[in-house]
Amino acid sequence: MSGDAVLRVLVVDDEPVIALCVQAFLEDDGMEVTVVTSGEEALEHVGTGRCYDVCIMDVRLPGIDGATTVARLAERCPGLRFAMHTGSAEYELPDELGALGEIPLLHKPLRDMTPLAATVRRLAGAQ
Repeated sequence: MSGDAVLRVLVVDDEPVIALCVQAFLEDDGMEVTVVTSGEEALEHVGTGRCYDVCIMDVRLPGIDGATTVARLAERCPGLRFAMHTGSAEYELPDELGALGEIPLLHKPLRDMTPLAATVRRLAGAQ
């Protein structure tokens, strides 16, 4: 990714208020953000040839869960980097996601979104 390119972020979250807050903050930070509400919708987006730099994935989703969606998205878009987003303090990343490199675990609600933007930029720079 070149230094002046706009970061493309895919946010997958079934809670509209959280998704819109994340979208608004990252867009204010100069990123291009697409929000979808399910793993299936995320797979459709990436399956149509769209690719993103970073995906912020909710862990608990209706239908396909976040970890399964991450694994499938990684197959379709090998350069995509991920951060997982959860409201559960006990959640741990499944071992099978370890092969995808660093996947930061972010806890909801994010009272300060500045670290989120920094995490997205750091992940995108690690491609």
